[in-house]
Amino acid sequence: MFASLSNCIQHLDAQHRDFAAQLGKLLDRDTPLDREIEQTVKNIIGDIRRNGDQALLKLSNQYDRLNVSNAKQLQLPIAKLDEALNSLDPALRGALKKAHDRIHHFHEQDVNQSWSMTSDDGTRLGQIVQPMQRVGVYVPGGKAAYPSSVLMTVIPAKVAGVQEIVMVVPTPDGEVNPAVLAAAKLAGVDKVFCIGGAQAIAALAYGTQSVPKVDKIVGPGNAYVATAKKMVFGQVGIDMIAGPSEVAIIADEQAKANWIAMDLFAQAEHDELAQSILITHSAAIAEAVEQSIKALLPSMERKEIIARSLAQYGAIIQTESLQHSIDVANQIAPEHLELMVQDVDAVIPHILHAGAIFAGEHSAESLGDYCAGPNHVLPTSGTARFSSPLGVYDFQKRSSLIQASPAGANEMAHIASTLAHCEGLTAHARSAEFRIADQKTKP
Repeated sequence: MFASLSNCIQHLDAQHRDFAAQLGKLLDRDTPLDREIEQTVKNIIGDIRRNGDQALLKLSNQYDRLNVSNAKQLQLPIAKLDEALNSLDPALRGALKKAHDRIHHFHEQDVNQSWSMTSDDGTRLGQIVQPMQRVGVYVPGGKAAYPSSVLMTVIPAKVAGVQEIVMVVPTPDGEVNPAVLAAAKLAGVDKVFCIGGAQAIAALAYGTQSVPKVDKIVGPGNAYVATAKKMVFGQVGIDMIAGPSEVAIIADEQAKANWIAMDLFAQAEHDELAQSILITHSAAIAEAVEQSIKALLPSMERKEIIARSLAQYGAIIQTESLQHSIDVANQIAPEHLELMVQDVDAVIPHILHAGAIFAGEHSAESLGDYCAGPNHVLPTSGTARFSSPLGVYDFQKRSSLIQASPAGANEMAHIASTLAHCEGLTAHARSAEFRIADQKTKP
């Protein structure tokens, strides 16, 4: 039986003297299990580094209940992607294609270009922007399969010009989701391996006899995947350490209670750790949304997960004004922020921290998950304070370009020499001084 409807979501008063502590407790979703996960992942990474394919076979058979005796069986023939796309239900295939095109078009606007400038003394400075050579994309495939995640992670890499995109996806009991493979075909994946969990991250980071080492790993996953990405960072690049999904909704007295309740459900149904928060200065809306939750929840297919998520990590936060609601949202720095307010243009400039902003009642967060265009791989757990959505720029790297002219070198060398002597780095100073015009003939 799902959680009692009478206690389905907690209420917080943002004017209460203990609100900061209450909010901090609400946002803290770490569990004692995290330490056990870290040790397990550490052991898995070590095993992959030492034993390569042998360890990958053992761990895949163990965790995904496979019966594989050769690492070559873990790689899926690319022809399977074509088969999956061609056999897909026409309506689903059409929806994937339309979503692909919208996402691709959005990310085409996101490409950084090389540039240079030449100063008056003839010195050329600039940046050379290049795509990464090989990236790994992790696609969840355990409790649920997400073809949308394939599109969101592969398309920006493809737009950036990455030479080889390697996708890994777990296939528990050997079951491969055709929609995931169809999305991989549409997006342009080059290689697919039926592996998952921390072992997949380790294989991509360090390489095995069968799995090529990549330059960067992107994509969402469970706690084991997130922990593994954190541990291999430095060996390879990663996009972010993604936590459970979350949404915050700022609503005024004009908002529709049923719409708000369903948008809260849309996050809560991901898993029990997902977080759904309503922030409003309207007591009437707060009450109406709670009544909508009680009325709509019994009809939801994943009502037990939703109820547990709302009971543990959901909240209705009462504020004193719309500006106060904005301030609370900025404290939370949510992954998704919906603005169900009458004048969104007046609110948007005051939003300082959010992974994605959904402006207006028609801008459901679920549209962003699938097909609006912007990426749905977003910073979670307050990291929107310093992080950005996944984009083309995550698959490009920049090299600085410095081409000093004789006149420019002469001027800069005096500056560099002075600063180098200040720092006690004599060789730096001498190296610069060799470029000073009247020093060239000196030893």
